[in-house]
Parts: sequence; structure tokens; C-alpha cells
Amino acid sequence: MSTSTLKQQLRGLIRLTRWREFIPFVVPLTIVGALLAAQPHNTHLDWRLVVVTLANIMAVAYAFMINDIEDAPDDARDPDRAARNPIASGEIGVRMGYAACRLVAAITLILYAFGGLYVFLIGCATLLLSHFYSWRPVRLKAWPVTDVVSHSLMLSGLLLLAGYFLYHDQPGIVWLVAASVTLFSVYGQLYNQLRDYQMDKAAGLYNTAIVLGEANARRAMYLSIVLAGLCMLAAIIGQVFPLWLGLALLVSIAISMLFRPTTDMRGTNFVDRSGAAQIQSLITVNLTIGVWLVEVVAKQVFFT
Repeated sequence: MSTSTLKQQLRGLIRLTRWREFIPFVVPLTIVGALLAAQPHNTHLDWRLVVVTLANIMAVAYAFMINDIEDAPDDARDPDRAARNPIASGEIGVRMGYAACRLVAAITLILYAFGGLYVFLIGCATLLLSHFYSWRPVRLKAWPVTDVVSHSLMLSGLLLLAGYFLYHDQPGIVWLVAASVTLFSVYGQLYNQLRDYQMDKAAGLYNTAIVLGEANARRAMYLSIVLAGLCMLAAIIGQVFPLWLGLALLVSIAISMLFRPTTDMRGTNFVDRSGAAQIQSLITVNLTIGVWLVEVVAKQVFFT
């Protein structure tokens, strides 16, 4: 096998993970979960946060990898989708894709094990949902309700809880934060389904958006944003976040407004106006959580 072929296959495997699409939300979700657990109890962050963050990244990578492998026959019918899917385009083979998935899953479970029993169990649940979400004999994403629930848990709520249970095992009011980020993920799933509505309908899928119809799915999408905002507001009122973080949030919002994205988070045309705010929201969240993390680490290093 030539060196160029090896490089092409390696590039295809990296593309299969679609890492650019999820790292901007996986990392802050894991970190904020850890901060919410550690700070009220004066627990120091340690190397395990890095390990569990990597585990969450690899778990979501697995979800994207198995999704593209299982969707390859459908994606091959559409030139745009085929170009984004290295399996459908023939850049790498199905056997190699599955082998890479097994390796990623094994490494992910090992990394989760460093976080303790609760984190390991959460990681197992994340991987199982990631697998059954796309695996054709089950294919949770092809069924109404289960598609939205599984998607929002494996790509949001469980990631935050993995970070939280690393340092504490009684979330209390933090459940509201977990509910909020899960509901925001519900919005994201409905948004994606509306974007792919005609193609999914032509493929014979019966996901939540198709069962509800476009108009009702759009209403459900906006309702999930409202409910997510209410849960987050209740958590803020309950002082789950430090008050000074509000100033960091305002500055982060101002910085995010300097960006004028022309696509949504997945690089496609906007489905509606909310799509224009997705990248700005990610910038805001990452900056705010980044400031909080720096403050916590600085206190650990210089004042303890």
C-alpha cells in the first residue's frame, strides 16, 4: 500500500469523526459540569477533568462515526452528503470504519473508568445511545420522540453530568442546568430535522419532525428554547453560578456580536433566524466558561 493511500485513509478516518462539529460544545459542557460540582464544595480540579473531557470528545466522535457509516447508503444518493461522508464517497471502507469505531469505543471506556464508577456508567450510557441512535437494527433516530430524547442526552445532558459526577454525586439544583442544556440540544435536533425534512421524508423516515409536520416541529423547536431558558434562569436564581460570571457573560456576548456568520453551526444555510445565532452562542458560551475556568485554576495555583 502506498504512503499516499495511507495518508488518504488517515485523513478519511479523521473526517469520519467530524470533530469540528462537536468539540466547541463538548468541551464547555464537560468543564461547566465539573465547575458546578467542584466550586461549591471547594474541591480542586485535577488531571481527571482532562481525561474525562477527552472521553466525552471520543464518545461523541463515536456517535458521529457510526452515524456516517450507517447512513452511507442513503448519503450516497445525494452528492452534497456523499462529499461530506468519507464512507459514502469511498475514501475509506466500511470495514475500516467499523474497526476504527471499535478502537474509539474501547479507548473511551478506559478513559471514563479513570473518572470513577458513576462517570463510567454515564459514559457507558452515552456510548450505548450513540450506537443505538444510528445502528440500523435499532436506529433510534428513525423513530419519533426516541430520536430527540437520545440525541439530546448523548450530545448534551450526559456530557455535562459526566463532568459533574467526577467531583460530586448529588446534583441538586444542577439538575436544572442539565435539563436546560438537554432542552437546547432538543432545539438543535429539531433544527437539524427541519433542515433535512424533505430528504428524510423521501427516505421514508418517521422522525419527530416528520410526524409533527413542519409547522408543529418549528413550534416545538421554539418551545424547547423557551423551556431551556426558564430552567437556566431558575438555576441562576438559585445561585448555581457565581454572580461575577454575569459580567463575563455580557462581555462574551459583546465579543460574539463582532462575528457575522453566514451559515449555521454545521456550515449549512440557515433554516430560520435562530440558525444565525448558533455560532455566536457557541462563542459566548466558550468565552464565559473559559473565563470561569481560568479564574478557578488561578485560585488553585496562586492562593492554595
